[in-house]
Amino acid sequence: MNCPRLLIIEDDDLQYEIYEEALRKYQLVRAATASEALKTLAQSPPDLILLDHILAKGELGLDYLGELKELLPHVPIIIVSGALEVHQQIHALQGPRRAHYCITKPADLNELRRTVETALAECGQTEVVRQFEALERSKRLDAQELLSRSTDRLSRQTQIRQLLAKSDERPNISALSRQFKVARRTIIRDLQELIRRGELGSEVYPRWQSDDDEAEAEAGA
Repeated sequence: MNCPRLLIIEDDDLQYEIYEEALRKYQLVRAATASEALKTLAQSPPDLILLDHILAKGELGLDYLGELKELLPHVPIIIVSGALEVHQQIHALQGPRRAHYCITKPADLNELRRTVETALAECGQTEVVRQFEALERSKRLDAQELLSRSTDRLSRQTQIRQLLAKSDERPNISALSRQFKVARRTIIRDLQELIRRGELGSEVYPRWQSDDDEAEAEAGA
């Protein structure tokens, strides 16, 4: 398995030395500014980005967060900075072009290592795959529910048709509603569908129904 490649956008030499020690099991690449990093990202994309906020040449890391995510939407970004207010951290972690984590300097090295490991394991392409799998599961569940509801409706309509075939009296919607444990308007829709399909005569519904019954059915009684 290839060693994960981490891009460190950090202008402070001492801080970068700390990263070299704490993250020595990874392949590290450094850029002193975000604009410098953007020039090389397309040719050699990293597996993860560590982004400082206060950078060389007066650059601010958060100002480049959107561009970084636009260029590498599936690469996790960890912001490591001691210069961010709480509201700035919250803003950086929200929205479609967000960072995945914010760590405050001076960073706890154990926390840094854990966060990098988690981001590499759970974010990026893995996160995208999980989202697609969740969407597919949701579609399957919706399809199964629709199929079940359709099957139940056809079964109920078949039973209604058989019951009405044995009687010369007009349908008692309230009684059918209680028998099948559905709303009156559901029974009315069943009768209408049966008539449209030619399985019941048009005289069954709605000619015999009074205006009061119609209003009551529309109210879902």
